[in-house]
Amino acid sequence: MHPGSNKMYQDLKQKFWWTRMKWEIAKYVSECDICQRVKADHLKPAGMLQPLAVPAWKWEDVHMDFIKGYDSIWVIIDRFTKSAHFIPVKTIYHAKTYAELYIARIVSLHGVPLTITSDKGSLFVSHFWEQLQHALGTKLIHSSAYHPQTSGQVERVNQILEDMLRACAMTYSTKWDECLPLAEFAYNNSYQKSLEMAPFEALYGKRCRTPLNWSEPGERVTFGPDLVTQAEAQVKMIHNNLRRAQSRQKSYSDKRRRPLVFEEGDNVYLRVSPMKGVHRFGVKGKLAPRYVGPFKIIERCGSVAYRLELPPHLAAVHDVFHVSQLKKCLRVLEEEIDTSQIQIEPDLTYEEHPIKILDQKQRSTRRRTINSYKVQWSNHSEEEAMWEQEEFLQTRYPRFLPSTTN
Repeated sequence: MHPGSNKMYQDLKQKFWWTRMKWEIAKYVSECDICQRVKADHLKPAGMLQPLAVPAWKWEDVHMDFIKGYDSIWVIIDRFTKSAHFIPVKTIYHAKTYAELYIARIVSLHGVPLTITSDKGSLFVSHFWEQLQHALGTKLIHSSAYHPQTSGQVERVNQILEDMLRACAMTYSTKWDECLPLAEFAYNNSYQKSLEMAPFEALYGKRCRTPLNWSEPGERVTFGPDLVTQAEAQVKMIHNNLRRAQSRQKSYSDKRRRPLVFEEGDNVYLRVSPMKGVHRFGVKGKLAPRYVGPFKIIERCGSVAYRLELPPHLAAVHDVFHVSQLKKCLRVLEEEIDTSQIQIEPDLTYEEHPIKILDQKQRSTRRRTINSYKVQWSNHSEEEAMWEQEEFLQTRYPRFLPSTTN
């Protein structure tokens, strides 16, 4: 691994010098395969925030995830009203059991959603679950591999729920599953900044009653056309509030991010976690490379995700990745020169010679016409070819031009 282009330049200039020395050292270090795979990035995370579209109605677009511990909690959230259901489950449940719970706890209360956003957990990619949702007419949306921010809303709710259950366990010394119904009620009846109201208020038109706000006898209740008008106005207000919240979140988030765009055919390195993906990507331990690859981009998926051409031994890995997990490969490993073939002289020098003419051009002056050739040199790739004047080549390599140009 190289210590950095500037440090290398400072060390080498004590004993060596050549034209464009600093630029060539910087280019060589930046293209080093080992350095690209093991060095940490000191840049803002790549990829601007891409919020999901604001849903059109209640419980049409939902998030799903699991909180795992001694067993699991199935967290299901409506993206429009932010209302949630927390369903205690066991990790040994089969997909059929989850389907029965889904019908009983979600579909029976809210109808069939249009979309379900989730990670690539075993349930959400199982054949039974996919066939069920296809039959119900629900579209499944999966987050990019190793990019949980796609389901940022449900991850945040998971954190809130864990804190609530932890507080209940400490205060009442009871089991977490006994606290779950009241935790669900407390969450749904609490004010949400992005909505500027509670989820229950967005879902039912008002907050549910608690010991703190029992309705007074004779309280006026809205019926008939006024109820429809009030509901329409509330939905419009929720839309506006969510759009403002998304705009505010995107503006704040993008200040700490940077745009990064790749093209189809580009080669990129893939970031791997020292915890996740250790066995999956064939690396192990804390000192494993930060990146693996390079891999070729075969398709752009949306604004900030790309599909990679993975080798056969990574066939089990989902091949779509968020741009923040990728880094451009500046030089494909196969193009690097095998230095073992270079003949080093006793004085630590080596000789290069022209091997191919790639192009030629003429430049006329008042006195003569100057011919130049784009020459590929030994130990260099075609991308490193240089323009050389005919006079120089005839003087130094008299046999090269006649045999190549005739």
